[in-house]
Amino acid sequence: MDGRRMTLRRAAVRGARGLLAAGAFGALLAGCGIRATEVPTDFGPAPSRVRCSLAEPEVSTQAVRGLPVQVFLLCGSSLVAVDRTVRVPDGAADARRVLVAQGLLDELSEEPPAAEREAGYTTRVRRGTTVSGPRPGDPEDTLRLSTAPGSLPSSALAQVVCTFSDSAAAEGDGSVILGGPDDSRPRRYKCTDEVRSRPAEEPPSSEATEG
Repeated sequence: MDGRRMTLRRAAVRGARGLLAAGAFGALLAGCGIRATEVPTDFGPAPSRVRCSLAEPEVSTQAVRGLPVQVFLLCGSSLVAVDRTVRVPDGAADARRVLVAQGLLDELSEEPPAAEREAGYTTRVRRGTTVSGPRPGDPEDTLRLSTAPGSLPSSALAQVVCTFSDSAAAEGDGSVILGGPDDSRPRRYKCTDEVRSRPAEEPPSSEATEG
């Protein structure tokens, strides 16, 4: 009988020691800022910047002088408008229109700022691309590029068409008349919802009539 009591007493002591050890371990975890858990937890990857989403620009204490414009950049598989400012000197309406177009081309051909690149924005318009006004026999709103529109990558042409058609460089009807450096007839290109969502496809165009 005494032997059985001794065995039960030893078991109780071992159990008490186990509870004390578990409590001490839990207190140690709590002191380290770690919560004990029996279920593995997976919180997923760290959050990252949302693609094609830009933070609100900081308000400058000194206003930038120039003409507020929007240019279309590539982001993912679509075109996205971003704000820019171009400086255009005063002058006749026709000359001013070409100057606006050149300013837009310069903005399109510049590498996007770091914040835009981080968000996924790119451009396919090459540096050094220039634009001039109509030739004799062209419609008066024609803009002739230094590279034939048909030889541009479709995405670059889509950038130019949508940027020009939504600016003071065109008539404001969602289209723009473009020609190249040769004597080929200019064509009227349209910026449509399909072009903005699928710039890899060449924008629709038709032969421009005089006048």
